[in-house]
Amino acid sequence: MPQPGERRGDPVPRFFVDPDLVQGGTVLLTGQAAQHIAVLRLRPGDPVTLCTGDGFDHACTLTSLGGGQAALTVDRTQPNQTEPRLQVTIFMAYAKADKLEHVIQKATELGAAAIVAFPSARCVSRPDGKSLPKKLERWQAIARSAAEQSGRGLIPQICTASSYEKALESAAKSELALFFYENERQIHLSGLFEARCPDTISILTGPEGGFSPEEALQAQAAGLRSCSLGARILRCETAPLCALAAVMYAAGEL
Repeated sequence: MPQPGERRGDPVPRFFVDPDLVQGGTVLLTGQAAQHIAVLRLRPGDPVTLCTGDGFDHACTLTSLGGGQAALTVDRTQPNQTEPRLQVTIFMAYAKADKLEHVIQKATELGAAAIVAFPSARCVSRPDGKSLPKKLERWQAIARSAAEQSGRGLIPQICTASSYEKALESAAKSELALFFYENERQIHLSGLFEARCPDTISILTGPEGGFSPEEALQAQAAGLRSCSLGARILRCETAPLCALAAVMYAAGEL
């Protein structure tokens, strides 16, 4: 039999909330979360999962809905079971149109811990300083929605690096920093996981035009490992997702 806060069939709706809201046995949601519950046409007695992003999930039951508010009773609290042990940060060069948004959504579903956008020599498009705050707000909202939909225990942080050099500096702080380069022919991802899998990995991929030879040398000088994703040329929005899925598989997370 389903326990309180569980149901068979459709996935239980999931919402990220501030940890301070889940202090006692009842929770009162307002704003966007309450609106979303209304849009889903949930009724009193339906289960809802609240995630506080601190490693715990709170199984709740909706008790009332109306007036822009949703009241829930906390049935139990338990450690989140969906977050990967491996912390992977994706560094993706700015791309045209909505390609970065696509990567943010899918990388969140696959388990990325963070996504960092950065400029590079061959970037066709990059946001200006005036539009960047609004774009970051939108990108973070995309990550939040994808995290809720996919059952994540945290929302990946979406941020930017002001320069290619800054992106390399940040990526190099991981235990294993990977530079995926279309002209790499000798080193493949499978050969980098023969020893113990590290706890933190950075994945750095380029824009539509790829990386310049000078940028490849910069990456190697910064300590990143040049790596191939195979003989085929992947689109800029395909490469980071392919790399992330391969890394997660190699680490036993898929």
